[in-house]
Amino acid sequence: MRQRYNFGYLIGEGFRSIFTHGFMSFAAVCMIVCCLLIMGSFSLVAVNAAYNFSDLENENQFSAFIDESVPQEEARALQDDIEAVPNVARAEFVTKEEAQADFEKDYEGNPLFEDLPSDVYRDRFHIYLEDISKLEETETAVKQVAGVAYTKSAPEIAEGFNVIRNIASAVALILVGILLLVSLFIISNTIKLAFFNRRDEIAIMKMCGATNGFVRWPFVIEGMILGLVGSIVAFFLQWGIYALVGRAVSGSDTIELLKVMDFQPMALMVLGYFLLIGLVIGVLGSLLAIRKFLQV
Repeated sequence: MRQRYNFGYLIGEGFRSIFTHGFMSFAAVCMIVCCLLIMGSFSLVAVNAAYNFSDLENENQFSAFIDESVPQEEARALQDDIEAVPNVARAEFVTKEEAQADFEKDYEGNPLFEDLPSDVYRDRFHIYLEDISKLEETETAVKQVAGVAYTKSAPEIAEGFNVIRNIASAVALILVGILLLVSLFIISNTIKLAFFNRRDEIAIMKMCGATNGFVRWPFVIEGMILGLVGSIVAFFLQWGIYALVGRAVSGSDTIELLKVMDFQPMALMVLGYFLLIGLVIGVLGSLLAIRKFLQV
């Protein structure tokens, strides 16, 4: 015959247990908060690193030089054809006069580049990509556009970005996974210490005929509540720490090249992850901790 439980009673027991053993419950919540803050802080650093890499990638470009026989107005009209090429985010037209002015400004005072004739400059497009890893095929496709004489790019820079991005993503995933396992181990041992003080209570319940499920459920619910409480506390602390670090980075002249993402657009996602991870850690920690005490 299938065992039926009064879940109202079990939930009530879970809440009662938290307040009855207040100090150990507080310790468990503190450990969950610490674990989540470590994982959350590292994850947000990884997210911001990816954001900054992406921002740098968006600035990477290659140039498409227009054939000298194409009039400037016709060259400018090629923008739609170039932007229609897959993976091209946008194309900026630069006239030969603008290119000459920029060149002379960059190399002002250098005798090697003084008095260059104007016919060495060409109209061109600066082309920005959606995915830098597809630089070569995009460049090949742009060369096929009628009116484009040749292109110039730096594929070694694009390859460098791809390698760094892939390594950073792999390291982030591995470290977050390790932190999750370490957090689960710490929490399960913290909860085990709390249950150790209640081993006599569990033994008496077992000797009175209580099933493993009946004994286990209040502790699982307790772990669930502790996990959720720890998640909410960790979320608001994480928000505050992130805001302080963001202001420090924004106000620093030495690291002004770094950009810190706003927390508000990520808030719901961070809260969701914290609640999920806190719930998993609390429940699994309780199940792992109580397992040995059920063997009476």
